[in-house]
Amino acid sequence: MEGSDGQAPPPARRSLFDELFADFPLGYSIAPLHGDPLPHPGKIKIDVKENGDKLIVQAEMRGVKKEDIDVSVDNNVLTISAEVSQYDADEQNDRVIHSERYYGSVQRSISLPAEVSIDDASAKYEDGILILTLPKATKDARKTISVG
Repeated sequence: MEGSDGQAPPPARRSLFDELFADFPLGYSIAPLHGDPLPHPGKIKIDVKENGDKLIVQAEMRGVKKEDIDVSVDNNVLTISAEVSQYDADEQNDRVIHSERYYGSVQRSISLPAEVSIDDASAKYEDGILILTLPKATKDARKTISVG
């Protein structure tokens, strides 16, 4: 097939990776040593919403126990981390062919659009979703400075 300039297109290139695994039968995929515990590789999916004087953060963390979740805020950076154990011990006679369960830790940090008051913050974890309610820090609109 010729291109618009009358010349044949260059031959398709195959990467070294493609060449190396070309003999694997279709239907098998190459996976990392440990599967991915969350829907998006290596990430905790986060939504941040503003509701008046507070920020609402929702983090999708399916398969995580609530006692394994840590949340911190430092200089307007929210960090959510968790220890994940979605891996069960195998029977001695079983030979694992393919496994997507995972154990290890995951972490996600994002910058918040406003300063928050941690003292009044709350967290709820239900059905794999962490919901953080972070009240915005109040600042005095007007400050006076005494002259000494």
